[in-house]
Amino acid sequence: MPHPGLPDFRPAPARLPPGRRIYAVGDIHGCAARLATLHAAIADDLRARPAESPLLLHLGDYVDKGADSAGVLAHLSAGPPVPGVPVLNLTGNHEEAMLAALAGAAGDVADWLWCGGRPTLESYGLDPGGTPAAWSAAIPAAHLAFLRGLALCHREGGYLFVHAGIRPGVPIERQTRDDMLRIRNSFLHSEAAHGAVVVHGHTARAAPEIRANRINLDTAAWSGGPLTCGVLEEDRIGFLAA
Repeated sequence: MPHPGLPDFRPAPARLPPGRRIYAVGDIHGCAARLATLHAAIADDLRARPAESPLLLHLGDYVDKGADSAGVLAHLSAGPPVPGVPVLNLTGNHEEAMLAALAGAAGDVADWLWCGGRPTLESYGLDPGGTPAAWSAAIPAAHLAFLRGLALCHREGGYLFVHAGIRPGVPIERQTRDDMLRIRNSFLHSEAAHGAVVVHGHTARAAPEIRANRINLDTAAWSGGPLTCGVLEEDRIGFLAA
C-alpha cells in the first residue's frame, strides 16, 4: 500500500538513471499558498523516501491569472524552496509576456494585460493603468532577476522538460523558442516519437495526462484545480498535489 500522502506510482513512458528523482511541478499561475503546501509535501516525501540525487523542477508560468504572483516570485527567489534540494526553474510564455510588457512596447503591454497580467500587477499593489516604467521600479529586483534567469528546457534520461511542448518532426536541438513556450494542437494531437518523452504544462487539464510520448502536468491550479507535481524516478511516475 502507498504511504499516506506520498506518491502512488505507476509505470512511466521513459526512465531516469538509478538514484535520480525529479519532482516536476506544473503551471503555478499565482497560487503561492498551494505552491508552499506542495513544496512541504515534497519535503515530506524526501524524508519518508530519501533519494540519492533529487531535483526540483518547475515547468514555468509562475505569474498571471491567479491572485498572488508576487508571493510566488518572493517564495522562489528567496532560495531553494525545499532545503537541500537543487532547483531548476524553466520559463513559460507568461514570464516572457511579463518581461516584454515591462520593457514598454504598447502592444506587449496590451497582450500581457489581456492574458492575465492584471492580477499580477494587483498582487504588487500596482495600478494596471500605470506605466511599465513605474511597474518595473516597484517590482523587487530579486523578482525581476528570477524572471530573467529562467532556463528554456532541460533534458535528462529519457525525458525533455519544457513549458509547452515541441513541434513534431523537428529535432529537439532545432526547436524554436516560440514553439517550446506556446505550441498546443500539433504537439498535443501527435502520437509521434519525439526522441524523448516530453514533460510539459501550458495546456490545462482536469488531471495529469500520461501518453507514450508526453506527460502533461498543468491541472488548472489558478481556476480551482490542484497544483500537481510529477515524481519521476527510474521507470515509474507518481503524483503529489496541493
